[in-house]
Amino acid sequence: MEKEKLLMTPGPTMIPPRVLEVMRRQIIHHRTKEFEAIFDGLEEDLRFVFQTKNPVLVLASSGTGAMESAVVNLFSPGDKVLAVSIGNFGDRFAEIAAAYGLRVQKLAVKWGEAVNIADVRKILDEDANNEIKAVLVTHNETSTGVTNDIEAIGKLTKDTERLLVVDAISSLGGLELKMDEWGLDVVVTGSQKALMAPPGLAYVGISDKGWKAVENSKLPKFYWDYKKYKKGLMKAGENPPYTPAITIMTAQAEALKMIKEEGLENVYARHKKLALATQAGIRALGLELLPEQEVSSYIITAVKAPEGIDIAKVIKTLNLKYDIMITGGQKDLKGKIFRIGHCGYTDGLDLIKTFAALEYALSEAGSRVEMGAAVGAVQKALR
Repeated sequence: MEKEKLLMTPGPTMIPPRVLEVMRRQIIHHRTKEFEAIFDGLEEDLRFVFQTKNPVLVLASSGTGAMESAVVNLFSPGDKVLAVSIGNFGDRFAEIAAAYGLRVQKLAVKWGEAVNIADVRKILDEDANNEIKAVLVTHNETSTGVTNDIEAIGKLTKDTERLLVVDAISSLGGLELKMDEWGLDVVVTGSQKALMAPPGLAYVGISDKGWKAVENSKLPKFYWDYKKYKKGLMKAGENPPYTPAITIMTAQAEALKMIKEEGLENVYARHKKLALATQAGIRALGLELLPEQEVSSYIITAVKAPEGIDIAKVIKTLNLKYDIMITGGQKDLKGKIFRIGHCGYTDGLDLIKTFAALEYALSEAGSRVEMGAAVGAVQKALR
């Protein structure tokens, strides 16, 4: 029997039927009034989700492309940045900066922990000559299931010349983020996670301070040139600088309408409720979270694998036998953890189904499981 695969991963995530229906329509041309209306609405709704008054740029790109675009548009060769890394994607931001000849001071945090704000403050306070031009940081680290306190970091840079550049690829649209109010200078994200659209689009919000850095940047750029994208915003009477990902843009426009209809606060509350229910199910299985609960993500839950159990086999069983995809650990955490995503178009029934299958898969792998305990805990937490 062929079944639809349930993606309980950090991304890509499930696409709402309403969005899929929009994607079925015949493609339109991007040099038309019809597309102009879609693009204008998309950009306006992105500002709403970013919580910013400034334009949001739309790139045909992965999230990593958006991270690279931020580096080449904000800095010049030899500039110094502080890269805060709490996992695989924090490391990636540091690697991108180094690849473009920036001097990278890396604040590496043990995987499974959030950054200590005092450590960031200390480094910035000791930078007496203001050599550090920016702080690069991940809001929500999917490799470890940890969320950083971006609002607190924003207070350290808001009234300074330093930039705060935030990777919000997995968090935007699922976790509270107030770009203007928190003093975030550049926020990058992608279409395929909490924003409920297919992979292929990336978005960049830029503050007034960020645009000043763009004007002074000397790193080479062509496709990523933010000034071209800003000029290409339809409201300025121009067109996108290159052929846009039209079908994905129409899908994203519809998904953002759904987010606005639900209301941002309700969206955030739903993600929190699903995360807490996931944690309850994990505890009922007798397993432990990788991070402490107070920094555990509301987007994805990272769980220590039970001792003596081949967690890769459990993940494979869930996928092939029960048509549910979760993910394992990355790099040093490979084989040591598994991760359950619960963001975007996900609800309580998806979670209940996942834990019912997880109980079976763990039992089949040799783990002692009280059938129904985790499912019951999830159901109770969802009430």
